[in-house]
Amino acid sequence: MSKAPKDNRRHINLALQGGGSHGAFTWGVLDRLMRDGRIFIDGISGTSAGAMNGVVFTDGFIKCGRQGAIDSLYAFWEEISKRALLSSGQSLTPWLNPAMYPGGGNHWNVDDSPPFMMADWITRMFSPYQINPLDINPLRDILSEQVDFEALRKRKDIKLFVAATNVRTCKLKVFTTEEIYVEALLASACLPMVFRAVEFQGEQYWDGGYLANPAIAPLIHNCVSKDVLIVQINPMNRPEVPTTAREILNRVNEVSFNSTLAREMSGIYTISKLIEEGKLHDTPFHRVNFHMVVAEEEMSHLGAASKSNADWGFLKYLYDLGVETTDRWLHDNFDRIGVESTLDMVKAYS
Repeated sequence: MSKAPKDNRRHINLALQGGGSHGAFTWGVLDRLMRDGRIFIDGISGTSAGAMNGVVFTDGFIKCGRQGAIDSLYAFWEEISKRALLSSGQSLTPWLNPAMYPGGGNHWNVDDSPPFMMADWITRMFSPYQINPLDINPLRDILSEQVDFEALRKRKDIKLFVAATNVRTCKLKVFTTEEIYVEALLASACLPMVFRAVEFQGEQYWDGGYLANPAIAPLIHNCVSKDVLIVQINPMNRPEVPTTAREILNRVNEVSFNSTLAREMSGIYTISKLIEEGKLHDTPFHRVNFHMVVAEEEMSHLGAASKSNADWGFLKYLYDLGVETTDRWLHDNFDRIGVESTLDMVKAYS
């Protein structure tokens, strides 16, 4: 086993999954990490909501250090909730009472609530080119108002990676720090049934989760730290096979947005085994420690429709869950950062 670092600091890279408003869980994770003065972030790779968390976090850190990162994330998610409330005209809280619809015991599972059922039906009947001809996207305004993209792009010491899917070529595009404009973030979060493809630098893009959720390779090859912490918000495992139409759609969503990560991590595991066996001497490959923060049991109770739920109570619930989960993870695994993997890659991805 490798020796633990001499000082009490730990440098890590972050791999942040996308998943709509479920990204508020990642907000809680990042908040808790920043409140721990022993943790330093070398690089961040994110997709969709993960990319937005990463960019807002980094922008805040550039402006005012750790507290700036904490405050910026809070302001970002608070503004998302406010804009959603203004556009809908009312909070969704009345629909989140389990007694008012057949949603079971978890009052955050809104799949069967009337507003979300209507929204789901509309997106299946009409394309965003029909229902949103002006291409209105409130995220554009929020990000443009809160993030200083020009200052961000000028930083040579910041390593950010944002994944998007090229619609025409079906190829992954990973935007690096100097390429990050608001369009790159909108491209990474562009669900094709909700938003028109985002045009940027002469290409059209959809959500990056179809090809990388998130991209791991850039963190391995372009960052100093050899530890990667994956913040996973889409459940990999479920105890039962879905049987209802809604359950099947939810599971298809989870499988779709986990498949690319599982495939990439499976390949990384194969290379890691060859490194351990001494078969990759004199190659650019090196050993990497992998970790994961995940609240799979709690997140598995949330349907895919709740990824569009921006009610402040729901976002705060996910934030608190992220903080608590990360607090436990740090307590159990801090001393192993920089020493060994705490993620069982065989169990998780093989």
